[in-house]
Amino acid sequence: MQVSIVTLFPEMFKALSESGISSRAIDKGLLSLSTVNPRDYTVDRHKSVDDRPYGGGPGMVMTVPPLASAIHAAKASMNGDASDDVVKVVYMSPQGKCLDQAMINRLSQCQRLVILCGRYEGIDERLIEAEVDEEVSIGDYVISGGELAAMVLLDGVIRQLPDALGDADSAKQDSFASRPLLDCPHYSRPESIDGQDVPSVLLSGDHEAIRRWRLQQSLLRTRERRPDLFERLELSPEEQALLDELC
Repeated sequence: MQVSIVTLFPEMFKALSESGISSRAIDKGLLSLSTVNPRDYTVDRHKSVDDRPYGGGPGMVMTVPPLASAIHAAKASMNGDASDDVVKVVYMSPQGKCLDQAMINRLSQCQRLVILCGRYEGIDERLIEAEVDEEVSIGDYVISGGELAAMVLLDGVIRQLPDALGDADSAKQDSFASRPLLDCPHYSRPESIDGQDVPSVLLSGDHEAIRRWRLQQSLLRTRERRPDLFERLELSPEEQALLDELC
């Protein structure tokens, strides 16, 4: 997978390229990650990438020419056919559809992905209409730019790449991996700490009992903590029975 980030702060993405699962994915050749700075495509001595908004109002708006040139450069840097139909351009935007696991799974299938990170009050709408395929939000709150949002998206996408995780089952067992279901509680050594013990079923060696306990806990957590997700679940007879046991 080839990913290029259009950003005014390329140094921020060292957190991905130099550490953790994403770094290992790069080392394995599963992912190539590059950045393009729109300031490198400006024509004035101040390297301006923003200007005052038409109609007035606070803040500045990122302008079309440097952003468009940066996106084109990002596409051109990728191996293979860089035509618009095979390079997907995603803009991290509060106006976008909210990121979820289904979207992450879908975007992980892209071979070539350009992620545009905005700053200031936003970017000129004409750039979005001409160059962006999809707008993505990470939630209904305000942060200073698209870079952190892009990292959230990328971390989720990279986890879905084949061989990116040490254990092939890890991604399958994550919360939301296949259904809107929270993860179960996890425990490690020591067996007892400050009077709190590991649930006995996890020490039993009974794999079926452990599976049922974990499923029951996932269902319970989702019902208690995320009733909005629980309402979307279509419970199997086994799942309904597991919940009934708790009544």
